[in-house]
Amino acid sequence: MAEAITIARPYATAIYRLAKEKKALSSWSDQLALMSSVSSDNRMKLIIEDPKLSSSELERLFLAVCEGKLDSNAINLVKLLVENNRLSILPDISGAFEDLKAQDEGILEAEITSASKPTDAQVKNLVKQLESKFQKKIEAKVTLDPQLIGGVTIVVGDTVIDASVRGQLQALAYTLKG
Repeated sequence: MAEAITIARPYATAIYRLAKEKKALSSWSDQLALMSSVSSDNRMKLIIEDPKLSSSELERLFLAVCEGKLDSNAINLVKLLVENNRLSILPDISGAFEDLKAQDEGILEAEITSASKPTDAQVKNLVKQLESKFQKKIEAKVTLDPQLIGGVTIVVGDTVIDASVRGQLQALAYTLKG
């Protein structure tokens, strides 16, 4: 079976185009966040996965939880996802939508993983360098991973920059193997 994001991306793209056309990006962002949190709820997951529940019952229950908070297009999305048995990918759709929105606004998200906690000045300098490289505003999220031994890894979109000691040791091992 295909990964959820592979299935979710076309939905997110279609929703994004509709939202941009209707100048409703913020509204869709809120609605998708709501639908995503509802579908991620443990009780709702059990309902979504219940094979005894008909599509119409699932649709009715899901929309009842979101009562009054979804516009007609969002309601149609729920109906479509229920019909295609894809309600569980709402978090992926929401995430892909937010990525498209940020990309259009010229904002990229960078995941900086460091072996030790970097100072604010180091993070600020790194963000400035990334903004220069990518020609877009960068929003950085810093996480710690002591297994890196030293240095950092940076993920911006599909680009991975591995400046960690662990990465250098792996590259050296690969080179020595021939």
